[in-house]
Amino acid sequence: MDLEKLDKDLTAIVEKRIELSKLTYADEDYDDIEEEMHDLEDDFNEEYGDELEGELAKIYDKLDSDTDILLPSAYLANKYTPMLPDAKGVVSYEVKGKEGVPIESEQFDGQDVRIIIIPNPTRFVMQINGVPMKDLWRSR
Repeated sequence: MDLEKLDKDLTAIVEKRIELSKLTYADEDYDDIEEEMHDLEDDFNEEYGDELEGELAKIYDKLDSDTDILLPSAYLANKYTPMLPDAKGVVSYEVKGKEGVPIESEQFDGQDVRIIIIPNPTRFVMQINGVPMKDLWRSR
């Protein structure tokens, strides 16, 4: 898996989501941008789906969860907040609030546990009760 391309492709989806979130349904560009975003997500799933689903299977095993594994794009948050660029000019993102895919695990009985995917570096992050807690997998 080309990790540079993975980050780049995931970032493109996140940036498209940010762009779409600034529009209303009434905006004449909304439908076109939404279609572009869905095309990017489909391409992402096609290119990285098998490998990322394999990593998700390992995560679910560690968490002792029998929740179904979904396509990687399902783990995207609805809202990402860009951080300041690092020394190389790479922007990372943070996610606040209850986002991502809920999972059930007896390890976290009664808590709202979710997994989200975040770029730069690409990683699956566990949120508990809306607070990012731990990187479960990192691309590098």
